[in-house]
Amino acid sequence: MRVHGALQRGARLASGVLLAAVAALAGSPAPAAEPLRLPDTIAQRAAACIACHGRVGAIGNAGYYPRLAGKPAGYLFNQLLSFRDGRRSHADMNYMVRHLSDAYLRELADYFASLDYPYPPPAASDATSAVLARGAQLVLRGDAAREIPACTQCHGATLTGVQPGIPGLVGLPRLYVASQLGAWLGDERHALAPDCMAQVGRRLSTDDVNAVASWLATQPVPTPSSAVAALPHPLPLPCSALPP
Repeated sequence: MRVHGALQRGARLASGVLLAAVAALAGSPAPAAEPLRLPDTIAQRAAACIACHGRVGAIGNAGYYPRLAGKPAGYLFNQLLSFRDGRRSHADMNYMVRHLSDAYLRELADYFASLDYPYPPPAASDATSAVLARGAQLVLRGDAAREIPACTQCHGATLTGVQPGIPGLVGLPRLYVASQLGAWLGDERHALAPDCMAQVGRRLSTDDVNAVASWLATQPVPTPSSAVAALPHPLPLPCSALPP
């Protein structure tokens, strides 16, 4: 009987220990998940830019986000500074860069300037032949009577831009080009002095803007598509984008 009683007490003790262990496990938190570790690289940090701009530009509900890849680093840096310092206005961009240092913005600019992605073929245009002809005239020859220089005089004969600070004009949709020319025309976009595009923009009409943007959007991007190292002639206007 003593043996049987001892077994019963042992069984009750074992059962109690088991129940306590189960209760403890049920009430204990699950093991902490390993934190997600992302590489601390400029490519990973630039993903915030690509979320809107895409790799080759993107169209969203708020309008067109221009291509960043392959643009001259000096141009990209100047635009980031302008968004940070209030010379350009776009709520998302102003918010994103308002606390970033010059060094960080230059690192971003250098990263995007180093990228090289192919350009899609130009989209078909619904502009009339007269509008396209006027756009070609302004881009290639300008309008001397109104003191409007040809776009090629500053952006290069191939319109792919000039190092270190003048962007290319080809490979961009009509909507984006028109919106930026319109911003210069309407005194909504500014650059550091001497602000050459502000001078040119004030001489354009809305018809000029439409013509230039329509013609540029029909032009294929040449190969190579990179900005040229220098212009073969002086700029027609002093310009902060290309200091003497």
